[in-house]
Amino acid sequence: MNAPACAAIVARSKPALRTRLFAWLALGIAAVAFVGFARTYYLKSVFGTGALPLAVHLHGLIMSTWIVVFVVQTWLIAARRAAWHRRLGAGAAVLAVLIILTGAALTLMGLEREIQAHVQGRWHYLLLINAVNLLLFGAFVGSGLALRARADVHKRLMLLAAVTLVAPAAARIALLFGHAPLPQFLAFYACIAACVLADTLRHGRLHPVLGWGGLAVIAAFQLSFFAVQTPGWMSIVYRVFGG
Repeated sequence: MNAPACAAIVARSKPALRTRLFAWLALGIAAVAFVGFARTYYLKSVFGTGALPLAVHLHGLIMSTWIVVFVVQTWLIAARRAAWHRRLGAGAAVLAVLIILTGAALTLMGLEREIQAHVQGRWHYLLLINAVNLLLFGAFVGSGLALRARADVHKRLMLLAAVTLVAPAAARIALLFGHAPLPQFLAFYACIAACVLADTLRHGRLHPVLGWGGLAVIAAFQLSFFAVQTPGWMSIVYRVFGG
């Protein structure tokens, strides 16, 4: 094979490798979600954890389906099946809305149980952190859909949405080794850093969407964590929700 032919093959293979990177990152995100919720959801019969309410199963099913669809979407692009990718995108958008609605409902239900029991428990704190999580997820998905004509921006916004969605799973993995809050956040930040680093190394530069988006996620989570530690936050919770 002559040199020009070899160069042409290499040139064609580079975009494919770059596109496939997002497919592998999607599988990694799916793996984090599975491992994080294995004990309490996916493999709960193996670990003997308690029964879950129907609302939790519904939310888990919707979230799991969105992750599966996200993985399929990335592989459709890697396989150059853009038409199927666009068709499936409408279903993914509906699932994203359902994730936000069911996630908010479960958070409020958990807070209501604590208020009725006159307990200042984890849902008093997770109220803000989960709200930030769901808002970021919705913002990334909405922006990704609005900017779907710009492929480089669209796929990175959807990647940020997916990695933001698995924040609770990353935290649960950290909980296997201890209950301190900091490792839970660091486990999630490591997921963001892995996506940013992989994309930067593959493309030879830091894409601004991942750079600024990753920083925004970390800053929002860290600020929300600091906020829920303050007496002012608990005052807001009691004033709005009673207790």
